[in-house]
Amino acid sequence: MSETADIQATANEAVQDNTEHRLPQPDKITNKDLMKSWFGWWWANEVPHTFDRMLAPSFCFGLIPTLQKLYKDHDELAKAFQRHLLFFNTQATWGGGTLTGVTISLEEARAKAMANGEEAISEDMINNTKVGLMGPLAGIGDSIDSGTVQYIFIAIFLPFAQKGNFLGALLPFLLFSIATFTYGYYLTKMGYTLGRNAAKEIMTGGRMAGIIDGLGVMGLYMMGILAGQYIKVQSYIKFSINGKKFNIQEILDTIMPGMLPLLVVLGLYFYFQKQGLKITRGLLYLTGILIVLSIFYII
Repeated sequence: MSETADIQATANEAVQDNTEHRLPQPDKITNKDLMKSWFGWWWANEVPHTFDRMLAPSFCFGLIPTLQKLYKDHDELAKAFQRHLLFFNTQATWGGGTLTGVTISLEEARAKAMANGEEAISEDMINNTKVGLMGPLAGIGDSIDSGTVQYIFIAIFLPFAQKGNFLGALLPFLLFSIATFTYGYYLTKMGYTLGRNAAKEIMTGGRMAGIIDGLGVMGLYMMGILAGQYIKVQSYIKFSINGKKFNIQEILDTIMPGMLPLLVVLGLYFYFQKQGLKITRGLLYLTGILIVLSIFYII
């Protein structure tokens, strides 16, 4: 009888101790909170850039208002700040937006579990999720934002700039910022809703894959327009045989207009493909070749 009473007393003490160590219940995360976190990351991105932590200070800054709603305990809030100041580096929109939402989702699950006295997601799992996804998502974001979307806006407004209209320089930057901010917030919401499955949805999901493919095709189309209309390369070679005059540029235009600009672009493309994206070296080589050809009045 005494042993049973001791066991019951020990169990009651354990339950009481567990209850005492439970955290306060976190506040509900709203779309306004997601917007605050996304805007904080988007606004501070690259500002407090450090060599040892890279973009972690920016990411932590964006999460501050959300973490304050999730962790009412001072010690747990401090731990949350510390784990999001670890090394972090990814592309601002596709990587940062998605991982902002995913991280908030995981932190919310952890905070709720700790408040209810349940087994919570570990700190290592949250950090490992960020580290594991920041690279692949950065690759997608760089190719779409820097390699496609910005050139679409540049191609659209380049004629304005050529005519001396200041909108040709202003609008590509402004519209690019608006566009990336808008779908970056969408990615934040999707990351929060889908949690850890958000990255899989981006990389393999049918709808998102279709959007990415569509942007890629449009980007290639716009780059083709830029190469054909705004890269000016023509041959000055002219000669005559038995009184018959030949103009090489006119002959090339009858075969395929814009052949020389296309060959220049393809030459750079194959160089980068073989040597890597060594842009400065490639441009120096191209400049040297063009100077030599112009000296001999070939182009």
